[in-house]
Amino acid sequence: MNECFGKKFILNGELQPCDQFDNATVYEGDSVYEVIRMVRGSPVFFHDHMERLASSTRLQRKELLADAEILKRDIISLTKADRRKEVNLKVVFNYNKNSSNYLVYFIEPIYPTEEQYRKGVKGILFYAERKDPASKVINHKLRSSIYHKLILEGGYEALLVNDDGLVTEGSRSNIFFLKDDKLVTAPDDMILGGITRKYIIDICAKQNISVKMACVKADSLSEYDSVFMTGTSPMVLPFNSVDTMVFKVSSPLIVKLRTLYLMKAEESIARFREGKNVV
Repeated sequence: MNECFGKKFILNGELQPCDQFDNATVYEGDSVYEVIRMVRGSPVFFHDHMERLASSTRLQRKELLADAEILKRDIISLTKADRRKEVNLKVVFNYNKNSSNYLVYFIEPIYPTEEQYRKGVKGILFYAERKDPASKVINHKLRSSIYHKLILEGGYEALLVNDDGLVTEGSRSNIFFLKDDKLVTAPDDMILGGITRKYIIDICAKQNISVKMACVKADSLSEYDSVFMTGTSPMVLPFNSVDTMVFKVSSPLIVKLRTLYLMKAEESIARFREGKNVV
């Protein structure tokens, strides 16, 4: 299945028709990537994503194939050529043998429904640990294993559990645990620091909401009132269960965090359109 969603994509700065898109350019060799949410044709938290892309590239000791200004130009060009308003956009730096390529393209979005925000989603525990958690790199084997288990168990997201029995992060999200209006989330050095997570923590600091940086044991999840994920597509989405454990979904604090996060996202869109580089 062609991963490119739409009519056009960009390969090394040049617009190409999507029927010429080759998945091998993404999944063969090594790839560093970012997925950015597009709202009304503009990227959300563009500069944060660019900073993380550059950081992942440095950590993998790879060449930065395009800087933020080039990628901004490419995103604007792609958006003008293929006018999709509410979609996810993927930026990939691929390093394969003697060739290196960068791609910018739309991918089919899978966003939670309003009902899922109200009623929560099912989570599962998956015993695995991502290598180099600080870098956003493609691990096709791990992703496939998680996807198959999610399908079999009817889950929305997998919570990764390491060899010490600690929940670190979601397979494509960060995880927060809530008890008595206090939050717990894994330390920065054990996870890929999500951009949504970053802003949720910032909001908590400004709202005097307690956030403890610690991993929760998988066998202690039932001690918490609520569990929610943060990420580009789900934003702030509660779990109604994880495996057989049931959690409270109707938390005013989770609703408040999502509302304040959406305000931050709107501010970032305005900054992109105004050409400002501040975060």
